[in-house]
Amino acid sequence: MIHEPVVAAVIILALIAVGEIISVFTRARVSMFLVAIVGYLLLIWTGIIPQDLIGDSKFIEVGIVLGTAPIIIHMGTLIPMKAIRSQWKAVAISLIGIIFGAGLILLLITMVYNYKIAVAGAGPLTGGMIAFLVTSEGLKEVGLTSLVTISALILSLQSLFGMPLSANLLRRYALKLRNAVDAGNYTASALEAGVENVIDTEKVEGRNTTWIPEKYQTKLVLLFQLFIGGAIAVILDQLTGIPYSLWALALGIGGRLIGFYPDRVMERANAFTVGMAGLVIMIIATMNETTFSMFIGYLPETFLIIFIGILGILIGGFIGSKLFKWDPLKGLPVALTATVGFPGDYLICKEISRSVGRNKEEEEMILNEILTPILVGGFTTVTAGSVVIASFLIKTL
Repeated sequence: MIHEPVVAAVIILALIAVGEIISVFTRARVSMFLVAIVGYLLLIWTGIIPQDLIGDSKFIEVGIVLGTAPIIIHMGTLIPMKAIRSQWKAVAISLIGIIFGAGLILLLITMVYNYKIAVAGAGPLTGGMIAFLVTSEGLKEVGLTSLVTISALILSLQSLFGMPLSANLLRRYALKLRNAVDAGNYTASALEAGVENVIDTEKVEGRNTTWIPEKYQTKLVLLFQLFIGGAIAVILDQLTGIPYSLWALALGIGGRLIGFYPDRVMERANAFTVGMAGLVIMIIATMNETTFSMFIGYLPETFLIIFIGILGILIGGFIGSKLFKWDPLKGLPVALTATVGFPGDYLICKEISRSVGRNKEEEEMILNEILTPILVGGFTTVTAGSVVIASFLIKTL
């Protein structure tokens, strides 16, 4: 009975749902991926569920069909270009951070272990889920399936280190802002892009101007547009050797700029939730061959990669902050968004502003100062930068 697709799907979705609930309860401090992956492994290791359960659930096909290329195109349409332009210093600092992070991993981990392990860790640490999928696919293609365990562990564990570190730095920066208000020398940052334009990743209101008249922008038409881009990205990969992930990201960004795609195209097509569920299940499925001894055996490499990577991000973020004359207490958390991602970065900003602000006016002042650069940094690292780094590195194996 457990092999029935509906029953299998319920079991897998239950793991994801429990992970999501725990993530919400802990305000994203505990990653949904950590709960889902560890829960799945425990059920496999104890024999409660069979190893081929995900195959039986049929969700893996959903992840493949709706998966990486269409979702990366969707991510490209998410990037708020107005906010990116107005917060170019946040973009630069976050990019310098992840470049230093990946570089230090490649240098030191290669010396301690080997280059393949360094590549397995560098991509996921500089971003999120898509960087992990790009890395895991590449590792499997060259026969390094066992190293996918390291990538998955980094994806699951990095926020446990990144979030408290980011929160501590932002709290100290918020206290400096509050002291500046008390001293009468506070000057608000000039933000050209409204915060609401950056954080509204859930609501889809109205329609953007595209080539297709509004009345024809139905959900099925939008889904068809997504798959056009996905197919082009895959074809260009085969023709040029440049990873389809990079083509998909470029097509998403370019497609929105020229009016082929509306913003948040996958959400408008009502396909995002199912696509993400399929993608998460693809991630869980990469752990099918992971034994308990492999899981435990790769923990030293995982923690060392996280430590070195975060150290590199901090070094890069500090250099970038000094270069662009930003307070490092503000610049370092921007760079650390690579280890946090959305919605963790948003929740940290809300929590800091609420806890440090002594009244509603101070809360709003602090939130306006920290939220936009933090979220723009997150878009830069998780949505774009990490995909480029992971795609490049995996080609060097």
